[in-house]
Amino acid sequence: MTKQKADVESKKTGRKKFFNYLVKFWLLYFIGLGLLITFFYGVANEWFGPMPGFAELENPKSNLASEIFSSNGKLLGTYFIENRSNVTYRQVSPYLINALIAIEDIRFEKHSGIDQRAIARVIYGLLTGKHKGGGSTITQQLAKNLFPRGHLTKPQLVLRKFQEWVTAARLERYYSKEEIIAMYLNTVFFGHNAYGIKSAARTFFNKTPDSLNLQESALMAGVVNAPSHYSPILHPQTALQRRNLVLSQMAKYGDISRAVYDSVKQLPLGVSHFTMQNHNTGIARYFREFLRGRMKKWCKTHFKPDGTSYNLYKDGLKIYTTIDTRMQRYAEEAVREHLSQDLQPAFYKQWQGFVHAPFTFKGTRRQIRKQINKILQQAVRRSERYRIMQKAGISPDSIQMAFTKPARMTIFSWNGPIDTIMTPMDSIKYYKFFLQAGLMSMESRTGFVRAYVGGIDYRFFKFDHVTQAKRQVGSTFKPFLYTLAMQEGYTPCFKVPNIPYSVKLANGTYWTPHNSDSRRIGEEVTLKWALANSNNLISAWLISRFSPQSVIKMARKMGITSDIPAVPAIALGTPDISLFEMVGAMNTFSDKGVHIKPIFVTRIEDKNGNVLQRFAPERNEAISEITAYKMIKLLEGVVESGTGIRLRYKYHFDNPIAGKTGTTQNQSDGWFMGLVPQLTTGIWVGAEDRSVHFRSIKLGQGANMALPIWAIYMNKIYNDPSLGIKRDEDFSKPLKNIDIEFNCEKYDKQHHNGVDDEGTKKDEF
Repeated sequence: MTKQKADVESKKTGRKKFFNYLVKFWLLYFIGLGLLITFFYGVANEWFGPMPGFAELENPKSNLASEIFSSNGKLLGTYFIENRSNVTYRQVSPYLINALIAIEDIRFEKHSGIDQRAIARVIYGLLTGKHKGGGSTITQQLAKNLFPRGHLTKPQLVLRKFQEWVTAARLERYYSKEEIIAMYLNTVFFGHNAYGIKSAARTFFNKTPDSLNLQESALMAGVVNAPSHYSPILHPQTALQRRNLVLSQMAKYGDISRAVYDSVKQLPLGVSHFTMQNHNTGIARYFREFLRGRMKKWCKTHFKPDGTSYNLYKDGLKIYTTIDTRMQRYAEEAVREHLSQDLQPAFYKQWQGFVHAPFTFKGTRRQIRKQINKILQQAVRRSERYRIMQKAGISPDSIQMAFTKPARMTIFSWNGPIDTIMTPMDSIKYYKFFLQAGLMSMESRTGFVRAYVGGIDYRFFKFDHVTQAKRQVGSTFKPFLYTLAMQEGYTPCFKVPNIPYSVKLANGTYWTPHNSDSRRIGEEVTLKWALANSNNLISAWLISRFSPQSVIKMARKMGITSDIPAVPAIALGTPDISLFEMVGAMNTFSDKGVHIKPIFVTRIEDKNGNVLQRFAPERNEAISEITAYKMIKLLEGVVESGTGIRLRYKYHFDNPIAGKTGTTQNQSDGWFMGLVPQLTTGIWVGAEDRSVHFRSIKLGQGANMALPIWAIYMNKIYNDPSLGIKRDEDFSKPLKNIDIEFNCEKYDKQHHNGVDDEGTKKDEF
């Protein structure tokens, strides 16, 4: 073979080999492409495991917190497993959108879920060791959030990554860019129990997402990459560097100018309003806990379209309440101001130097110690520490020993929580000294509860003194007796001899109550004067004219549901009744004889805003309009010249007020019920144990313990014109003309004589 022929053959062989290589290349390419297409087709069609469908993408199964809203549109709190609430794109600050795109996915607006350039960058980094950022887009991160990985093996993790790619592509197909970024911000975790931007904005800045400024938005955008590592609370310096990196990226891509960047990067993190969102923080904590119980019952009897009952902690319910955050804040401030500045210091001072303080038992020292120990042991068994140890199977003796060993703890004080070391038993004794309080305020015409204070601090004292507690009501029960008298035709100016009266009991003996003072004994006094001064003798006369059963029936009509023993002594206020019941009942007088059951919730919506149920007040005509007006005039006498007169001379109220003080045996409970035309408010003050109380009536009466809280609260209300509660409004008169004299002074020879507050001389104060 010649050289020429050899060259020709060589070229033919080369072309043949090249052709073979080319065929193999394209064959392998198309086979690989086919396999890749088949693989992704298999992923999309769930050959390798389930994928979230359109319905799941539309309604991701994330745990949504149920939100509680006030009547004036403020978020009171949430019930949650994950503290997560959703927002729309328009409810997010533009600064945050720009910051997130700048730091996480600058080509977000251009790609279709997968950023090829970012993937190439990651591959290059793996091959060279020069990592220059991640490859996941915001859409892929959203897919990851909607499709949790859990505990996966490496092969499963690789497969899951491809599943997330498919999910990201579906998201881009079904949703707009605005919807995707809003969904991402709703699903991402920001640390500190904050899921989603709405919870995060409230947790870190006490703001809504749309009000976040530039530096706050940059911080939030930076946190999402590693919430623990970049936490501004745990690692402020690292968080500051990360925030400034976000600002630098925003300047790089033209979202902000270089001058703005140079200025803003100097600012502090601005997380002074950080509050870990939980059930122990925020406003109206006792109300939120009370509402939780009501809502859990509601959820059990109301069902979703799939037939399952609603879950308060997962289904994102929206609960619209009657609470007004302004009035709630004023109520909480009023309780705090009076107890922390006046009442509690006076209580400490009165018990200073007493061995068994603050308990008031009689008997030998041994008997007193035995009674005190009984109370302390009851407190031990009611404590959370005891329940936890008992549930763990620890023996009673070991539990008792644990209560005598010093331990690190945080305890309540009016100046703020104190971290200290003391024995659990000493902490129980410490807490026995604190006076508690309850306040409920409702709108007279609607029955809407506007303020609800169940105690002095929910974090340390969980017991609710509005709805849970039932305490002896003292003279605040007397209006039910007088209401019966007014209904039966008596008038406020009807006169009765002020002398002792005896009432025969079922066992044949006689009950003869007495007053704590001898004012106007033997004189004839009007019913208005008698109620104004909490006169026990006239109450005995009235109960002898009617019967305990008749008084109980009247109380029932006005909303009292607690057990009331049918004995004459109820005329002096021996029954145990909740503050909730008392406020609802007393409001009957303001609402022209119609009893309105206090209402807390106006409507409940699902997570999409569909109304599930609306609520309206329950009303019943308890007494006639004329009887109600008579009682208003009687109760105005309490403030004009009786036990509530300090509202005039000390707190300088000159507007129409009807009220009633109440003080129980040994000053264990102090009450004040205050009525103005638009609001009915009740207040109780006392210690956890009835054996703990002031040693004198001067400090322990309702006019000193509870009435000042009402005065502070109402002053704040009247000074806030946005509430629309007018100081000069008067109680409305019945439409029917009534020929009744209410100015009883013309019938009294002796008027108010310098005595108020359950028989205590004014000049003692």
